[in-house]
Amino acid sequence: MSYRLFYWLTVLIPTIIIGGFEFVRHDFLLPYMSMETGNVYITLMTLVLSYLFATWMFRTIKQMNARIVEEQARRAVYEERERLARELHDGIAQSLFFLNVKLKQGHLDEARVAVSAIDNHVRQAIFNLRSLPEEGSFDQRLEKWLTQWSALSGVDVVWDLRVKESFFTPAEEVQLFGIIQEAFANIRKHAQAKHSWIRLTTGEPRSWQLVIEDDGVGIARTKPDTKKYGLSMMRERARQLNAAIDIQKRADGGTIIRLTAHAGGFSQ
Repeated sequence: MSYRLFYWLTVLIPTIIIGGFEFVRHDFLLPYMSMETGNVYITLMTLVLSYLFATWMFRTIKQMNARIVEEQARRAVYEERERLARELHDGIAQSLFFLNVKLKQGHLDEARVAVSAIDNHVRQAIFNLRSLPEEGSFDQRLEKWLTQWSALSGVDVVWDLRVKESFFTPAEEVQLFGIIQEAFANIRKHAQAKHSWIRLTTGEPRSWQLVIEDDGVGIARTKPDTKKYGLSMMRERARQLNAAIDIQKRADGGTIIRLTAHAGGFSQ
């Protein structure tokens, strides 16, 4: 049902029913119904009619909006799938080229590393492509992904996810998931870590914080923006989430990534 039809129903239904009653009352019911009684009836009729019509109309609008939100969620996931497909294609193409070079040079150990990287990349991408918003809440899907990532990488993961239901929009979930995946991909590739931690908490009215840590070699302070750590991508996603991002070495060794967003929103 279109909004144009709602418009004409809102205009015509009260006019026809109330106007029709007034016409019948004045032409046929005056000998049987006093003016005061008629006024009471028309007031009650207007109240009942307004209540029934408004209830039906807003219920229908709510259902329409729910369908729109569902379509937006699916569109956000499909857009992320297209991005993943491009990244998967580019990553595998580069890895296969590297693998071909190392095989020709006879460097079998480095070739095995390339094969392992391709395998991990493909497995993580396949998980992402299979995940849909209706397959549980955001934190449930994230826990599932972290469990699989830990099994593939051999790095222990401890998580603390306290996310209110429907706190993030589907588009925000895509961006946040991308940041988390990039951070953990860097831990697997570069950190040489044995343990990692992730904490995601939400507050009121629209404040949240994401903290990811590892006990690896740590990020080099002299090159904080090196592409090795995928910072450019994470900073861009943080900007789209209106969040500040801070990446530095941990006091006990390793790296800590912290994203913070407040109600007003800010980015860096």
